[in-house]
Amino acid sequence: MSSATATQSDSIQAYSPKFSGLALKKLGLVDYESALELQREFHAAVADEEKPSTLLLLEHPPIFTAGRRTLDSELPTDGSKVIEVDRGGKITFHGPGQIVGYPIVKLRNPNDVVGFVRELETALIGVCNEFGLNAERYCERSGVWLRDEKGDRKIAAIGIRVARGVTMHGFALNVDPDLSYFDRIVPCGISDAQVTSMTVELNRKVEIAEVTPVLERYMFEALMKVGHL
Repeated sequence: MSSATATQSDSIQAYSPKFSGLALKKLGLVDYESALELQREFHAAVADEEKPSTLLLLEHPPIFTAGRRTLDSELPTDGSKVIEVDRGGKITFHGPGQIVGYPIVKLRNPNDVVGFVRELETALIGVCNEFGLNAERYCERSGVWLRDEKGDRKIAAIGIRVARGVTMHGFALNVDPDLSYFDRIVPCGISDAQVTSMTVELNRKVEIAEVTPVLERYMFEALMKVGHL
């Protein structure tokens, strides 16, 4: 972990067979490689029942990450660094102003990956709705969307992996990131839709700090439904 990273750890009940509940770690701004290594450490520990299922919340410095299904034609053409990762989905951007969540959760039903993704979507939709945004699920496309006369606009992306019955990777909610980075790629492999943010849609500056408590509440409700806690 970068020495510059500010770390705060909150335990929301202990989890188990040994633990019971879900833990939360707020990590601040963390470079992607360090966060990926931390995910792997937590994943192994949760799978071995050495740690509780844990939700990691953080932001990343600007970085592109490419899931397993990314095509060469969807990559940035300006030489920007891209990290290949073992999650589902295609290429996306992470940067400051975006809440990234990595639920490292032992699933109650490890075979119902779609059900897990739907719960993440439901939680993120709830967050957006609470801020007055009419977000919804798009059956043919993962993530969370706004769909109206302005066109289809993606406000949150989801890409996960499940191994040993435990999830990793997760979601990214666009609160107020620099959306111009998305112009360098074909976000999530979707060329006929836009990427948006809460700041753009609400026409005011939205802060990470005002969204995080709402997101924690909805996400914990969702994860308690699907987790083997």
